[in-house]
Amino acid sequence: MTPRQLFVVSSILVTVILLVWSYFWIDVLFLFLLVVPVIVIGIQDMSQKKQSIRINFPVLGRLRYVFEDLRPKIQQYFVESDTDGAPINRNERSVIYQRAKKQVDTIPFGTQLDVYAEGYEWMTHSIVPFDFHTMDHNPRVHVGGRECTQPYDMSVLNVSAMSFGSLSKNAVLALNAGAKIGGFAHNTGEGGLSPYHLEPGGDIIWQIGTGYFGARTRDGKFSDEAFTNNATKPNVKMIEIKLSQGAKPGHGGILPGKKNTPEIAAIRLVEPGTTVFSPPFHSAFGTPIELILFIKRLRELSGGKPVGFKLCIGRKSEFLSICKAMVQLNTYPDFITIDGGEGGTGAAPPEFTNFVGMPLLDALAFADNALRGFGIRKEMKLIASGKILTGFHIVRAMALGADACGSARAMMMALGCIQALECNKNTCPTGVATQDPYFMKGLVVKDKKNRVANFHKHTVESFVELLGASGIDHPDKINRTHVYRRVFMNLVKTYEEIYPTIPDGCLLDGGDVPFDYEDYLKRASAEKFEVTT
Repeated sequence: MTPRQLFVVSSILVTVILLVWSYFWIDVLFLFLLVVPVIVIGIQDMSQKKQSIRINFPVLGRLRYVFEDLRPKIQQYFVESDTDGAPINRNERSVIYQRAKKQVDTIPFGTQLDVYAEGYEWMTHSIVPFDFHTMDHNPRVHVGGRECTQPYDMSVLNVSAMSFGSLSKNAVLALNAGAKIGGFAHNTGEGGLSPYHLEPGGDIIWQIGTGYFGARTRDGKFSDEAFTNNATKPNVKMIEIKLSQGAKPGHGGILPGKKNTPEIAAIRLVEPGTTVFSPPFHSAFGTPIELILFIKRLRELSGGKPVGFKLCIGRKSEFLSICKAMVQLNTYPDFITIDGGEGGTGAAPPEFTNFVGMPLLDALAFADNALRGFGIRKEMKLIASGKILTGFHIVRAMALGADACGSARAMMMALGCIQALECNKNTCPTGVATQDPYFMKGLVVKDKKNRVANFHKHTVESFVELLGASGIDHPDKINRTHVYRRVFMNLVKTYEEIYPTIPDGCLLDGGDVPFDYEDYLKRASAEKFEVTT
């Protein structure tokens, strides 16, 4: 019995019992004073559309909001994931919720972070800042290289990859509808292009993983015909080949047979009711050269749309191998998405989530340097993904080389996610990460799509406002000197000092190779990925 059904049945039973009881023992006024208010509150909870918890857990769900109000506000800024089990600290959570709900997102009493703690970061400001009101509040990034005939101007902040199946259909509908309202892109994740991604009409980045869901033959091989059928849809603006993801790099996925419903099977082009394994590697290519040729092939099959790849960087020599293949073929992806090792997922082995994959900031700096070193940085865009939650996080990523960013967690929280950590159990109480129709009903698309759009709008505006405060009038002008980090108590360095930019072309034949790139470059080959240390 669901909480809603339990409330209705309990209300009826208690009402009957008290009516009988009041007839024999007490005045009927007691019934109205004690029971009727509770029933009225429950009916209000089930009929309102703003709060998923109150819809799914009438009356009892209100306790969450009571405890939130009672919690000391100072805890919002200091309690981190290692103490309360939450992936995002409470300060960042509050900012996301407030922006999504169009509430005031200012804080009282000044800075409430320990500015002398190791790892504290800040950006420079200017005595002659730009007026925020005269700046472009919705900057765009032009994605599309020399071989692309249908380029796409994307927002600086977009929805990172999250699959239907992991997310509920209502969550996917709300995310895409929010993207439609705000004019930003929605990444499908590797689970395939579903009707719920297409119905609202928002811009789509179609991600293709090792299972080739939505672009495969029945035996799991890549299918040109199936790919073209989806890639040429008007809503699909870009195609992203997923090599690996930050939450579980080098690890294939499993779709259990009991979750492989006829609907999901039709979307993924698999047999319903069967357990489907996504291998940890691609079967359509096996070398750096084959990867670049596969990108070229997909661009042609899609009608000239931007095609790129996503990876969490592991062995540096393998990324340099891809760079060598690009230079050798003189063919380039239109974009590369860098996913940090801190990236999230609904379910993954803890060793993979915690100890595999390069963190985003290190990976961004390396990828940007590698492309510069081969003299090809201007041929493609870099998209950053990995705990992008605020305007400052966008600035930080761009300082290290990103052109645009994607966010998954923050967008989920804009939908109403409360970090209940039930993603892998199909019992998400807010209806975000579940296929249970009961919980899913609590996520009202009409309301949540606006919250997604609100969060995007206000976060991008915050990013632009930070640029103006720094005396920067365009995102292209951010560099590594604009962000500082406290390395030790008495030592502060800029990102340029921590992650030095290498000279353009220094990794090409005859270039002056930096000493810390020499060994990686020697092991890099356009003909094969490194298989031994």
